[in-house]
Amino acid sequence: MLSRRDFLKLVVKGAVLGNFYQLITPPLAQAVAAGEVKKLPVVMIETGTCTGDSISLDNIWTPTFSDILTNIVDWRYDWSMNQVHGDAAYRILQETYEKMPNEYILIVQGSMIQRDGGHYNHVAYDNGKLITGLDLVRRIGLKAKYVVAIGSCATYGGPVAGYPNPSQATGVQNILPERRVINISGCPAHPDWIMGTLLHLALYGEPELEKFGRPKLFYGETVHNRCPRRRDYDQGIFATEIGQKECLFRVGCKGPVTYADCPIRRWNDRLNWPIGCNTPCIGCTEPGYPDLMSPFTVHSPDIPFPGGTKVATDTIGLGVLGLTSVAIVGHAATSLYKGRIQKNLLKTSVKIQYRPSVKKVKTYHKYRLKKS
Repeated sequence: MLSRRDFLKLVVKGAVLGNFYQLITPPLAQAVAAGEVKKLPVVMIETGTCTGDSISLDNIWTPTFSDILTNIVDWRYDWSMNQVHGDAAYRILQETYEKMPNEYILIVQGSMIQRDGGHYNHVAYDNGKLITGLDLVRRIGLKAKYVVAIGSCATYGGPVAGYPNPSQATGVQNILPERRVINISGCPAHPDWIMGTLLHLALYGEPELEKFGRPKLFYGETVHNRCPRRRDYDQGIFATEIGQKECLFRVGCKGPVTYADCPIRRWNDRLNWPIGCNTPCIGCTEPGYPDLMSPFTVHSPDIPFPGGTKVATDTIGLGVLGLTSVAIVGHAATSLYKGRIQKNLLKTSVKIQYRPSVKKVKTYHKYRLKKS
């Protein structure tokens, strides 16, 4: 069977050449024929979502992807792809849960809606009772072999959990603390990230994860490190408006603090990606998105370092990038964990009345992280 080391090499090589599945499929087919790989049952539950990750996944529906579904993954339940609906579809889900405990993979797409016991989000109907996404994900997730959250909403709450978060939305990990959730973040997640992770689970088990639960093979480096405009950044050549071809850091690009391999993998069948379209990276793979990354097109503020010191972002590009990136991510993660960001938002929101003036709205949207 294909070794894990070779698999990881093909993942990167396929991203660069734009033929990930063409490279992966032949050795997988051989492993299946030799009985070295057992098909993994998969169920997908959509909760508070726009279905964007399913649409993203559909973009790789080629014969190669069809082969993977046929030979590697037993895609048992997904309301948007099921050939049956209603009770017949729910019976498939129930059968998987009862007869295949600790065998199936649960994929969750969408944020977990907690307000009023989750009753703003119903995902199934059984014996006259509406079932909430909150209840179904917990029940199915506790017996799953692996739990995989795809998209920014399922991983960290995403736009649905944006301030003031009236639905009390959150990520899957927070409602399944008993399980180790594999997070495939992004708004939406790239189809390669989703299927590549599933293939790793089928062949080798759980991939190596970084501190936010994401597979290192896709989220191991910042967008900035592989950006084709990195040379402009290092030389201090910055765009002053969106649409220009220089480094977009000064017009809001969050690439230095965003972990994903978008620069080499790209989107829409490897055709393009945001910076290739002369628009900034908005940091959609990171915890706290979109609040932490807003406003998307405004230059990042001065960066607070531990101890109270600050480094002006104007000096980045003169040699302090690595330390600065660590400071941004570390400070943001700590602020999220301790609730500092939410407190700052609440303090700022006091200025907003029922019918706020334009000036007050601008004040709100231009909040900055403050030292607690």
